[in-house]
Amino acid sequence: MPDETVLAPGCEILLLEDDAPLRKRLAGYLRGLGAEVSEAARLAEARHLLHELRFEFALVDLHLPDGEVLELLREGAFSENTGVVVMTAFGGVRKAVEAMRLGAGDYLAKPFEPEELPLAFVRCRSTRSAARREEHRAAETADEAERIFFGQSLTFVHAQLDTIVATERRLERRLPPVLIEGETGTGKSVFARWLHRQGPRAARPFITVNCAALPETLAESELFGHERGAFTDAKRARIGLFEAADGGTLFLDEIGMLAPATQAKVLTAVDDGTIRRLGGTRELVVDARLIAASNRPLHDLVQQGAFREDLYHRLNLLRLVLPPLRERGAADLLLLARHLLARIATRHRLTGLTITPAGEARLLAQPWRGNVRELAHELERAVIFGGGAALDFAHLAGPAAAPASSWRNPSWRLPDAGFSIDAVVNELIADALRETGDNVSAAARRLGVTREYLRYRVSDREKDA
Repeated sequence: MPDETVLAPGCEILLLEDDAPLRKRLAGYLRGLGAEVSEAARLAEARHLLHELRFEFALVDLHLPDGEVLELLREGAFSENTGVVVMTAFGGVRKAVEAMRLGAGDYLAKPFEPEELPLAFVRCRSTRSAARREEHRAAETADEAERIFFGQSLTFVHAQLDTIVATERRLERRLPPVLIEGETGTGKSVFARWLHRQGPRAARPFITVNCAALPETLAESELFGHERGAFTDAKRARIGLFEAADGGTLFLDEIGMLAPATQAKVLTAVDDGTIRRLGGTRELVVDARLIAASNRPLHDLVQQGAFREDLYHRLNLLRLVLPPLRERGAADLLLLARHLLARIATRHRLTGLTITPAGEARLLAQPWRGNVRELAHELERAVIFGGGAALDFAHLAGPAAAPASSWRNPSWRLPDAGFSIDAVVNELIADALRETGDNVSAAARRLGVTREYLRYRVSDREKDA
């Protein structure tokens, strides 16, 4: 039984039909459901009504004595909030499809029973809702892509991304896969969306799958689809996410959690550009660009026998490694915190939010095991519960760190004969490594630099020696 609740009491409907008996029959049925119906038999009448009134739905015949409804659709005469259902005679499906391309939500082929109208309106509303969600998602994603904070510590990653995008724009089709590795919370999915939005497929689908949440028994069906009867509950055929992402991007988050048999099928899809649905007998060509992510190095999983080596080498062609927040340096952490705080303030419709010096010191003292995600949550928690515009993060455990400049003797002056700043830097690095037991990550954290910078300095010093 169709859901007739879509027609709320007093729902305004435009009925455009020049066949008077049919128009009377449809109008009577809709009024019986509680709708307010405005009738028209010509395009000119419809234009006048659309200018004067606002309609929830419009039920319109394609062909009218003074023209086609396609004219109204091309003119943008219908409000974005009006769901348009087109009526067409036998043989007019092509025009009905054109009407849907121009913004109509559904069509009905004549003859039909009035009882079919509520279901057509339900389908129309569903189509409009889905389109709106996609529009919102696209706008939200574009905004997110434009507002990524890279910082000094991600300069190399930014350069890699730019190179990948330039390569993709040259290729356009059969894009090579990209592998993004990094701890949980470092922003792998955010960078995947950025890569999609900046590339040649920005207007095409971006489909994301959390492989860790896929039961092993359903993973192949979800990714590659199935035919009717492929397994017990397969009562109808269903396309998989590789097909759904055709022409766009498929993001497989935590790809290391897939079973070996599923990994083998992913390799075939990447290498050959073909898939086979469960229970299917033919190969289907798909052009879904793959971005994979893992919170553990796939090389380690290969060594443990938990990941296929051939798939790893295929994914490892374009590899990005996102450093944990604790290794991005003090300057980047504070700049990132201000960047995130500005976004949070916009969402909460607040202005004038700042971080106090004591608050900055507390942020720098944290280990940030949850990385950027944890930092964002702490900032939002402080905004909600802090009780003021100046955030000091008093709820965070641990004393405030001492100012970074307190190590230098204030009475010291530069010697007239000069001195080697490289030698001073090397001494500081040596002190940090000695105090941390040669732990490069910990030493980099104390010095406020990245691990890559520290390794570069150490290797450069060893060459000079």
